[in-house]
Amino acid sequence: MKTDPMSRDSIIRRIFLFLRDTQKTNMSIKSTIAAVAASPFLLAGAAFAGPYVNVESNISYPDGDYSAATTDLHIGYEGQASEKVAFYVQGGPAFTAVDGTDGSEGELSGKAGLSVAATDSLGIYGELSGITDEDSSGDDIVNWGAKVGAKFTF
Repeated sequence: MKTDPMSRDSIIRRIFLFLRDTQKTNMSIKSTIAAVAASPFLLAGAAFAGPYVNVESNISYPDGDYSAATTDLHIGYEGQASEKVAFYVQGGPAFTAVDGTDGSEGELSGKAGLSVAATDSLGIYGELSGITDEDSSGDDIVNWGAKVGAKFTF
């Protein structure tokens, strides 16, 4: 008995095979995209010393209300001072947008920091930062900031 190529079983089977092949193609494309996205992390070494670019945005919400955002566009250098001490220094333009004002102001900002591996499970770090600004009388000033911390790993 010969089956008609346009029979119901043939059409359903073709639809099923089409959907199956489409699903395989979509999964293959997604897998390829994921593999390409992860490849820099797989090929990168455990530590890298040298120049880098850092783009960072800090937004302030005192009492839950937006007040300002500062975006840093820094060029920096990081390295190892010794087996247990790492350092970095970075600087460049910073753009500050304050709530209630049009546009943003350009300033200069920078950071320097170090970390010390006190033990295999304890790291101690510190950072000093600064950004240019203008005080209420119009004089140029530098606003300084600092942070110190410890990181425990298990």
